[in-house]
Amino acid sequence: MDCCVIPLRHGGLSLVQTTDFFYPLVEDPYMMGRIACANVLSDLYAMGITECDNMLMLLSVSQKMNDKDRERVMPLIIQGFRDAAEEGGTSVTGGQTVINPWIIVGGVASVVCQPNEFIMPDGAVPGDVLVLTKPLGTQVAVNAHHWLDQTERWNKIKLVVTKEEVKEAYQEAMFSMATLNRTAAGLMHKFQAHAATDVTGFGLLGHANNLAAQQRNEVAFVIHNLPIIAKMAAISKACGNIFNLVQGTSPETSGGLLMCLPREQAAKFCSEMKSQSSGAGGQGAAGGAWIIGIVEKGNRRARIIDKPRIIEVPPRGTQAANQDNNSTSPAPSPNLS
Repeated sequence: MDCCVIPLRHGGLSLVQTTDFFYPLVEDPYMMGRIACANVLSDLYAMGITECDNMLMLLSVSQKMNDKDRERVMPLIIQGFRDAAEEGGTSVTGGQTVINPWIIVGGVASVVCQPNEFIMPDGAVPGDVLVLTKPLGTQVAVNAHHWLDQTERWNKIKLVVTKEEVKEAYQEAMFSMATLNRTAAGLMHKFQAHAATDVTGFGLLGHANNLAAQQRNEVAFVIHNLPIIAKMAAISKACGNIFNLVQGTSPETSGGLLMCLPREQAAKFCSEMKSQSSGAGGQGAAGGAWIIGIVEKGNRRARIIDKPRIIEVPPRGTQAANQDNNSTSPAPSPNLS
């Protein structure tokens, strides 16, 4: 499970708590703080919890940083973390800071819940539909951006992507990772989600397998569609599939929620995700959700079909993203043939 759920002695309440931390992966310290906070909160959101009572921040300052860099960078990371917490309706009341060879940023999120406020991730049934709420490819986008200044690496991918496309994908990845999964968590209740998890370090397939293994019913997850930040699948292929992006094991950071929804609710969930995201300041194509597969009878495992459909998700602000937002076409459905 993404969180621990601890029954309390008082009045049928439970303490739901999670912790997470990682190393910086984007150049903007403020955005790194936001991403770290969003990543911690996602564990609560994966259980359909929309409120957080308290957050703590975990921060290690690199001993290799000089005083000037430390005084510039660390307050920005802290401010980004605090601002994302505030956006999530909570606050940071403390934490721990240490000196370390590397910068580490993360936190703890805690909430006291009644039973109807969270959804245990074990109720998938055959016939459910798998939905994903953020595109894949964040690791590829971040690495490709690093390679802009590394001639040998860049030469491997320059035939399939332009420098401008890499910069747009990097911006998309950064804003996607910093986006809270709070809207999706609230809609899990409205559309009767049966189970969910957030997609992070084990990649889509890794987390799908973890979720499938937790189900009470004997079910299997079959993934047909892969929504991926535009051009990232091509980059992954061009450099010898070192990321295993299409194979589903490429790590993500602060990825979307993978959830099991009743078939009759899935398209409506995707539609509402898109409309709410657009109404909240325009999250671009990344602000929607995609139907990516089905739940069938099986051995509590997940798999991606041999030739999944790649859904190219255009970065927000691009002409392709604007066209996508103006489209009224329904969310893609899995190829069931």
